Amino acid sequence: MNGPDIGNMIYLIILGVVIGGYLLVSNRRQMGKMAQQAAIWVFIFLGAIVVAGMWGDISNTVMPRQSVAQSGASVTLPRAQDGHYYLTLELNGVPTRLVVDTGASEIVLTQADAERAGVDMSRLIFSGRAFTANGMVETAPVTLQSVSLGGITETNIRATVNRGEMTESLLGMSYLSRFSRLEISDGKMVLER
Repeated sequence: MNGPDIGNMIYLIILGVVIGGYLLVSNRRQMGKMAQQAAIWVFIFLGAIVVAGMWGDISNTVMPRQSVAQSGASVTLPRAQDGHYYLTLELNGVPTRLVVDTGASEIVLTQADAERAGVDMSRLIFSGRAFTANGMVETAPVTLQSVSLGGITETNIRATVNRGEMTESLLGMSYLSRFSRLEISDGKMVLER
């Protein structure tokens, strides 16, 4: 500790003694109740310290994040609370969260994600058909100008826009096959180029 830190510490101690002394004098007839309230505040303070100290672990459990190593050569995805694996890619420069779906043949975008990525929805022709767990849906082919993960950017990637109701876009096998290895173990999915 240097000089200013010691001065601040002494100031805070004096302030604490003055406030504590005032509380003791003003509440001397209700010491039991005051001790109970003080204990509650001590527990709240200690709880806040514990949460702050463990925030990294808590946030990884509540909101797991992907990690990309060596310019996109290796990607580790934690399993989310719903049991799925999510990968965030930049589609035409826009970060987009996709569900990794080995049952989908290609990248399938929701209409909202397609619009955010700059796809002109008024020019799409929904001439394709896909059979999903929810039945048949109409699809429109699109070409994404760029798809980026880490330091790797690929251009002119085919995708499909789904006209049906979808909550998340899907990352299918046409993109996943660009990786040489896909492994799932211990609640993590590892993709390697």
